[in-house]
Amino acid sequence: MTALRERFSASWERRLEAQDRRERVRARQLHRWRTRRHRRRFAALVLAGNLLTIAAALVAHRQIPWVFAALWIGGLVVWMAGFTLLRVLSGRMSTAFSELLDEREREWRHRANYAGYQAFCALVLVGFSYLMVIADTADAAYRGAMMLAALMVVGLSVPTWVLAWSLPDDDLEDFIEPGTGEESDV
Repeated sequence: MTALRERFSASWERRLEAQDRRERVRARQLHRWRTRRHRRRFAALVLAGNLLTIAAALVAHRQIPWVFAALWIGGLVVWMAGFTLLRVLSGRMSTAFSELLDEREREWRHRANYAGYQAFCALVLVGFSYLMVIADTADAAYRGAMMLAALMVVGLSVPTWVLAWSLPDDDLEDFIEPGTGEESDV
């Protein structure tokens, strides 16, 4: 049993080190965009993608499948672009293991996750209400599943959205390469 624990512990340490390396590389990317103004623009982009997927779920039952497909795929592409950029711009708070974060970063992330949990609960209630309204219609299960999928995407993006909206601007001095006194080009 001890050998198994040692292997698990070594594997965990390797994962922490790999994640820390990835986060250090990501922390140097897009440093001039790490302002509240830029993050809020991308938060609006995420919201637009969310609204497109909800619109797609609302028209899922129509007999025009290309409208649904265009809205759904377009919404997911817009959402994914904004969401990915927000995760980079909000720093490692949204992706790193708790062990790699300092107390301030952990506190910000816990606040955002709690807001996300509350929003997710509210969205589940919205989804159930929608299901109750459409229960007696044709394709109610399909329409409900599409709406729940769209609301799940919204709920999953709330913590990153909250972090992006509320974080203060990063200090540009943090992006100066050690020993050179110059900003990194990444």
